Amino acid sequence: MEEANYYQRNRFRMAEEILYDSPEEECGIFGVYSTKKIDTFSLTQFGLFALQHRGQEACGFSVLKDGIIHTVKQEGLVLDAFKSVENTEDYLGNAAIGHTRYTTAGDKKRYNFQPLFAKNQYDKTILSIVHNGNLVCVEPVRKKLEEDGINFLATSDTELILRLVQRHLKKGIENAIKDAIKNIKGAYSVLALTENKLVAFRDPNGIRPLCIGVIDEYTYVLASESCAFDGIGAQFFRDVLPGEMIVIDEEGLKSEMIFEEPQQRICSFEYIYFARPDSIIENVEVHRVRVESGEKLYKQNPVEADMVIGVPDSGVPAAIGYSKASGIPFMPVLIKNRYIGRSFIIPTQEMRERIVNLKLNPIHSEIKGKRVVIIDDSIVRGTTSKRLVKILREAGAKEIHFRSASPPIIAPCFLGIDTPDKSQLISAQKTKEELKEFLKVNSLDFLSLENLYEILRSKNHCFGCFTEKYPINKDNCKVNISTL
Repeated sequence: MEEANYYQRNRFRMAEEILYDSPEEECGIFGVYSTKKIDTFSLTQFGLFALQHRGQEACGFSVLKDGIIHTVKQEGLVLDAFKSVENTEDYLGNAAIGHTRYTTAGDKKRYNFQPLFAKNQYDKTILSIVHNGNLVCVEPVRKKLEEDGINFLATSDTELILRLVQRHLKKGIENAIKDAIKNIKGAYSVLALTENKLVAFRDPNGIRPLCIGVIDEYTYVLASESCAFDGIGAQFFRDVLPGEMIVIDEEGLKSEMIFEEPQQRICSFEYIYFARPDSIIENVEVHRVRVESGEKLYKQNPVEADMVIGVPDSGVPAAIGYSKASGIPFMPVLIKNRYIGRSFIIPTQEMRERIVNLKLNPIHSEIKGKRVVIIDDSIVRGTTSKRLVKILREAGAKEIHFRSASPPIIAPCFLGIDTPDKSQLISAQKTKEELKEFLKVNSLDFLSLENLYEILRSKNHCFGCFTEKYPINKDNCKVNISTL
């Protein structure tokens, strides 16, 4: 009875764990500013649509029109939010910011949907912000602000940024941000919209990406990834630097470093899994990284096989690279259902396990009797990997050789990725040989950390989920209350 009750209470969570056994996305942010009136509605819609892979829970945007900020927020996908707008003319202005959400801090209630905004005593929005990342050491600062009479309306860490900037806004947005960052710690790429400016700023480690594009001499855009520029006719200009603040207004674009000693430590998982393969982040092509990961996997541990399979979608470039290096044919014989969602309520364990077949289904005739190399971007809990192996066995695979295009994930992330705690990370609990036995595969290998360094051409990244060494100490929560 107790086991049945446990399954009943946790049926949705466990179905998600089986179906989505990868680190979950963070968020995507987009902004545009022009000195002339533009179609902010469509530009923001197209830009956020290109960033949909970074979050599918909710979407929102704020538009600056005639000095007034108008905001729309909606649960669901980007198109859900934009379809909810009855009169698009109200959202044709000269600047906008937008956000597509995946929860990494705070709960999933509507009050946490972004943009978050602040109003003055006349009920006019004076500031709207969107944030990608995750703050640490939030509670001491929040507690101090509450003691000073500042009311919080949401539970996300983003509101802490909003209230800190709002607190000093009379000094001007640039000075308000400089004061705010003295009291925030963690990963943050932020866009802020006021009645006459669009401002972008990034944490001193640059853990989450943010880049600048140009449409014409009047119009600048900002986005989490460069892929957002292609669909709106913008040209990539450059990345926002770690610790940099970008201000765009009627006078154009200006830059200021707001940290004295920034260090580049962008998340390595952006290249392994999160970013779209057609994006360029910090001058590194994401697609190249993934293809070279597959090439390195073969050179690390060659194996004889009849075909290489990539788990759609993020495992496919690595599979192509493995095929290129080995000469073993790449075969797209795992078919992905691209319309599957997160709304399943599954009451029985048998059906929860079967849910993987709804997402990925093999072509049996191509697999039967074959020696197969299967490549995924990573192994997190191991639930999906184990189920995939079972699917291939049931399809008649003679041998199965599993390869992960990332090193073993041994530690959770607290900087903007929704990974499980350490007890649920299978590589933190099992040796490679034990994991091989658990998955029931003929061989198993992970991309080595040394090869990942070589592929990225740098060690200036965050590798915390592989090493437990992070650029930020989340337990050192000393706050200079006097600066608040």
